Amino acid sequence: MIRAHAGWRGELFGSPLRAATSVALLLALGWTGWHALQWAVLDAVFRADADACRAARHAACWGVVAEKWRPILFGRYPFDAQWRPAVAVILLSALTVGSAWPRTWRWWLAPAWVAVLALFVVLMRGGVFGLEPVPTSRWGGLPLTIGLAVVGLALAFPLALVLALARRSRWPAVRTLAASYVELVRGVPLISVLFMASFLLPLMWPSGWHPDVLLRVLAGLSLFVAAYLAEVIRGGLQAVPRGQVDSAVALGMSAWTVQRQIVLPQALRAVVPALVNIVIGTLKDTSLVTVVGLFELTGALGLALGGDPVWRPFYLEGYLLLALLYWTMCFGLSRYSRWLERRLARGAV
Repeated sequence: MIRAHAGWRGELFGSPLRAATSVALLLALGWTGWHALQWAVLDAVFRADADACRAARHAACWGVVAEKWRPILFGRYPFDAQWRPAVAVILLSALTVGSAWPRTWRWWLAPAWVAVLALFVVLMRGGVFGLEPVPTSRWGGLPLTIGLAVVGLALAFPLALVLALARRSRWPAVRTLAASYVELVRGVPLISVLFMASFLLPLMWPSGWHPDVLLRVLAGLSLFVAAYLAEVIRGGLQAVPRGQVDSAVALGMSAWTVQRQIVLPQALRAVVPALVNIVIGTLKDTSLVTVVGLFELTGALGLALGGDPVWRPFYLEGYLLLALLYWTMCFGLSRYSRWLERRLARGAV
């Protein structure tokens, strides 16, 4: 402990130049922190009063959050029915968090996901059980962000698993097809995939057949994410020693049993940090769907403030709110990754 303390002091104040630099940085951080505290808290306006916000020219106007939080969180969804997306996103988020606990990895988890996803669609879309129909063009905000990320990843993972196994197949044709798909998709940006799914593919479909734009975007997102997940899983498969596979085959285990009971558990355990990194990236990439007419969190903020000249000047506070939401979700995922990695390392699944 003494050596660590001495090393810390030596790094900061070991020489006159280091000491001067450390003091200057600490003073700059203190000055910046004090002014940020004044702007964000001490002098800020928290009530939904646009006149007070304009009067406080050098302070934050959190009143825009108090005034616009519902259109920011729910987009253009009908005001009187916004309890439906609120319940839907709570159910989906609760199941997602519950599924992260290894003790819940049992047979009943799959039907639970089917039931919750069906309930999510029923609540959002309506048209049954006396619920007013709401087209997907009016979905937005946090439910759309969470829904696209969760459902997109749920659809992408099985395809990624198949692609990863196909790239290690003994048949050259299968390896070539899987590798071609992965390299082709990874060679283009996500925004081009979304544009193609939204505008180009409908031109190729038969006349009179017009799948919903949300379904097209979800398909494009899933296919894109699957290519990246496949490479991560393939890396985990290559990390499993070949001797374990040969030993299992020598014991008479079938190829599928070897993959399911020996190879895949070790491969997925080895790439947990990389998998969570893909999840975090996918969550943030959902913001790109704004360019094809779907208004998730960032798009909903633009709608909420762009058409209101009274609150339009206070974009910064709105984006800080979104930054806090995204940071909370991403930080939670990163901490979960570290916890799960330690738990799996102990073999306590």
